[in-house]
Amino acid sequence: MFQIGYGTTENSPVTFCGTPLDSLERKCETVGYIIDHVEAKVVNPTTGQIVPLGELGEVMIRGFCVMLEYWDDEAKTAETITRDGWYKSGDIGSLDAYGYLKIEGRIKDMIIRGGENIYPAEIEQFLHTHPKIKEAQVVGVKDERMGEEICACIKLVDGEECTPEEIKTFCKNNISHFKIPRYVLFVTSYPLTVTGKIQKNILRDVAEKQLKLK
Repeated sequence: MFQIGYGTTENSPVTFCGTPLDSLERKCETVGYIIDHVEAKVVNPTTGQIVPLGELGEVMIRGFCVMLEYWDDEAKTAETITRDGWYKSGDIGSLDAYGYLKIEGRIKDMIIRGGENIYPAEIEQFLHTHPKIKEAQVVGVKDERMGEEICACIKLVDGEECTPEEIKTFCKNNISHFKIPRYVLFVTSYPLTVTGKIQKNILRDVAEKQLKLK
């Protein structure tokens, strides 16, 4: 039996927690619900407005658990904690009607294409349903007209062959048109940290160089 928890060092450190009696689905797909005496909201990262339940946005926390400040760093504190005490987690997630939180990614990975906020995790989850795709990572690359464009870096199942056009056709009529990758690159590996996490900033640079956008 296990419980799921979520939080940050700045939040001392747990703000969401499940129960041992939660269903397997909730344990696997959410990080639990907000703990007592703590507030949470999900906002549009661009406007700061609260988004409807089930929609993605930046997770923000307020309560006794939020730190006072970063030591001797007023600028970083002002960037992270609002004047009315809301801690900006930098995580992208959604709340359901029961207050359970799903984490979908990091705000620094968000793609802004022509004013639309696009979350790579949504596209990655869809691409993983393609039978030829072993792994997919989505990044934003430079674009003079749109600001950023979507690039899918795809690792195929061993022995499979595929084309960018096949991937784009798979996306059409299944995800929103503005979420369809403009670029599709096939890779054999991803840049990793020493702990095995994918370094999307480096992957973005590699993709831009390969696409000759730099």
